[in-house]
Amino acid sequence: MTTKMKKRSNNAAHTDKVVRSRDRVATREGIIRAVGSLLAREGFMALGINAVAKEAGIDKVLIYRYFGGMPELLRAFGESEEFWPSISEFLGGDIETLLSMPVVEIIPTVLINFSRALRRRPVTIEIMAWEMVEQNELTEELRRVREDMAIRLFKELGAKFDDADADIAAITTLLSAAVSYLVLRSRDTQVYNTVDIRSDKGWERIEEAITMICRQCLISSTSKG
Repeated sequence: MTTKMKKRSNNAAHTDKVVRSRDRVATREGIIRAVGSLLAREGFMALGINAVAKEAGIDKVLIYRYFGGMPELLRAFGESEEFWPSISEFLGGDIETLLSMPVVEIIPTVLINFSRALRRRPVTIEIMAWEMVEQNELTEELRRVREDMAIRLFKELGAKFDDADADIAAITTLLSAAVSYLVLRSRDTQVYNTVDIRSDKGWERIEEAITMICRQCLISSTSKG
């Protein structure tokens, strides 16, 4: 075989490898999207290997090959940005800039980022609604994923909270729960206590309220910034 033929053969092999790699990534992402679509439409009781395979239009063998089984697949879905905001999205994409801010500004910024991220994910909102009425090992898996994310987020920001007298975790829990509730209510409610929770204008009011509440709770209890 000539040098030119060897080079052509190597190039073809490399191209095939790249194509196969892209196909694997595309297939894996398609399976994860299928989980979200199925959950949002039919809830957790309908979720299973066969149902996901049908939704994704693939052989169920591929689910076992790429994920191992249903718990691992659900965790992969829960950790994907298809379902839940990443740490970077919570932090606004620039952690150095965020950490340079005082705590009284960091907390509302993160909460506002969370509310915007959640509103951008209609599939996630539907899944969260299903979680309110269906409790099983699959809903528990998604809950663990979210809790793990919260722990990682606090580790990223933890040093900034050392000098705060206020209970940052309790404050953020209360306000993030309020955001989650209002986002869920917006599925079937236009106006809640005179605030239009389906409009950007209404959510601007909620964001301003989050900032005001955080300032009142934190400004006198922190010494950093």
